[in-house]
Amino acid sequence: MARIAIVTGGSRGIGEAISLKLKEQGVTVVANYAGNDEKAREFTERTGIAAVKWDVGDHQACLDNCARIAEEFGPIDIVVNNAGITRDGTLARMSYDDWDDVMRVNLGGCFNMAKATFGGMVERGWGRIVNIGSINGQAGQYGQVNYAAAKSGIHGFTKALAQEGAKKGVTVNAIAPGYIDTDMVAAVPAPVLEKIVAKIPVGRLGQADEIARGVAFLCSEDAGFVTGSTMSINGGQHMY
Repeated sequence: MARIAIVTGGSRGIGEAISLKLKEQGVTVVANYAGNDEKAREFTERTGIAAVKWDVGDHQACLDNCARIAEEFGPIDIVVNNAGITRDGTLARMSYDDWDDVMRVNLGGCFNMAKATFGGMVERGWGRIVNIGSINGQAGQYGQVNYAAAKSGIHGFTKALAQEGAKKGVTVNAIAPGYIDTDMVAAVPAPVLEKIVAKIPVGRLGQADEIARGVAFLCSEDAGFVTGSTMSINGGQHMY
């Protein structure tokens, strides 16, 4: 029987690439999305992957929708916490809402989805959780104290939860992407983007599929001895 996966923020950008890669590997995928109904419909028509709308920052919505998905598709074996937002600005300009929204969605979403699915994985003795962090959570980034804090928190969350699942057949890992050629990065002004690329030793932006391949490995049977790990996929931009 096919494994069942939920990919949050799974209908666009890196999330879409992850959803497609897991489907390619025979996993039954459900993509969560938060905003654009029309693009989600187009995604489902094009890929055959179901898309379900809810806010991962809403604890009860995560519990309710994961329960519904489990009822319709089967027990959830894999969760990829990819959903994320930005509300950039220096601390002087950042409102409390800018801080709270990013923490609630980017870090809170990982907690909410784990609460909804981790117990079932432990009971069944198999599970994979992959949390999408960021190079900016590892190295920091000017104008992103909220985003950097949330993504850095994801790396700590991953290591702690990995210890709870390790003896139960449930692995918890993170991937920290560098700058990837997505709509979010495309919105960066060209002169700024040129400076970013100049700092990447490989000399180019990453591709969403390069992140997806890393996720697919961590979700596979082959990755059973990998847990509490952060895989940095950033073209050598940040090494530690």
